[in-house]
Amino acid sequence: MAVPIIQSLEKMLANGKDSSLLRFSLGNEYLKQEDAVNAAMHLKQAVILDPLYSAAWKALGKALETAGELQQALQAYHQGIEVAEKKGDKQAAKEMAVFAKRIEKQISLP
Repeated sequence: MAVPIIQSLEKMLANGKDSSLLRFSLGNEYLKQEDAVNAAMHLKQAVILDPLYSAAWKALGKALETAGELQQALQAYHQGIEVAEKKGDKQAAKEMAVFAKRIEKQISLP
């Protein structure tokens, strides 16, 4: 029943309630629906609204990776690692480092 959640969040957005948390929530809900393109669109906006939102960087990396945009995903993870380390969010930084290494291995495969 995630679609009603998306509709509710989209309605909030349409009513001018834009925020990084709203965009993060929309991005996560679209990811749950396996709609990586819409997820990435909202998550990109989340990090524009709040560049220090490490969870949004991590979700953006996942959305871009799912969409097959490996270079962009790698950039998002690297940016997210930098943000997480500055904030002292060690767990998020570690997770994104693992995801980034996985992509780097994929990209370097012949």
